[in-house]
Amino acid sequence: MSGPPLTPSPRKPSVAWLLIAAVIASIAAGACGGRALDVNFSKPEASPQSTRARVPEASTLRVAVAPMLSVKTTSALYQQLTTYISEKLGRPVELVQGKTYTEINDMLKSGDVTVALVCTNPYLQGKADFGMELIAAPQVRGEVVYQSLLIVNRTSKANSLEDLRGASFAFSDPLSNSGRLAPLYQLARRGTNPEAFFSQTIFTYSHDSSVRAVADGVVSAAAVDSLVFDYLASTEPNLTDKVKIIDRWGPFGISPVVVNPRLDSGLKLDLERLFLNMDQDPEGLALLKSLQIDKFIVPDDSLYDSVRAMRSYLRDRGLAP
Repeated sequence: MSGPPLTPSPRKPSVAWLLIAAVIASIAAGACGGRALDVNFSKPEASPQSTRARVPEASTLRVAVAPMLSVKTTSALYQQLTTYISEKLGRPVELVQGKTYTEINDMLKSGDVTVALVCTNPYLQGKADFGMELIAAPQVRGEVVYQSLLIVNRTSKANSLEDLRGASFAFSDPLSNSGRLAPLYQLARRGTNPEAFFSQTIFTYSHDSSVRAVADGVVSAAAVDSLVFDYLASTEPNLTDKVKIIDRWGPFGISPVVVNPRLDSGLKLDLERLFLNMDQDPEGLALLKSLQIDKFIVPDDSLYDSVRAMRSYLRDRGLAP
């Protein structure tokens, strides 16, 4: 098989960046005749398509969060972050929990949100669509990468992707890197696609929901974010004990903090400085520790080249998600 090399690396326990995310959908099952079943029953309305960033009403800064974990967890953790931003910048800040990765991209593109915490593939999609700009990224245990984990039920006899031919499969979000792009790429390298390879597929719209779908036998397998899995292993071991990892793909550049490139340059600089200096401020350092993040850095954009390579590989074959 040909394609850009993706070198595996050992899994390291961490909860890190996954804590910026929010779950918005329930797990549902059903045969789809090879088509993906969309189980998110609360689709967002179309967002404005203007790429002109605007200052929110009453100077309120709106911070959007990628949907990966529970709304309750995200609210509890990231209200602390929004309070911190508000105090440091001296203006009101609102936490916005998006329903899908595309919704967050659309809100950032239109200027409906000021800054967003997004995942890797949505960042590259937004960069291609309207020049989405990264201003910071978390460093966790000295690293700025994560993996896509291929998981099956603990009782499954499957030991590789090849063993899942004819099985059911859960993707997370259509724009997810670890939850969709990575498995699509692996299938494409084998000369196939989800419709031909799996008996049925579903979208869960969150990584923890994908883990639950596998643990509960709703589907045979799923691909999930390694940071989310590590978090669940530390907080809900009874859940992760019901599944096993049979492959790892990556590493991939960690999810960044992004803004619309047309955002006021002064505000953009203020936000960048705020994130990058958090570890130098006692209050900010305490907040980082609660999120299990070492610090925020400005990563080299080449960190995301392995995901770009997968996107290009799929696009060249007419398989881009």
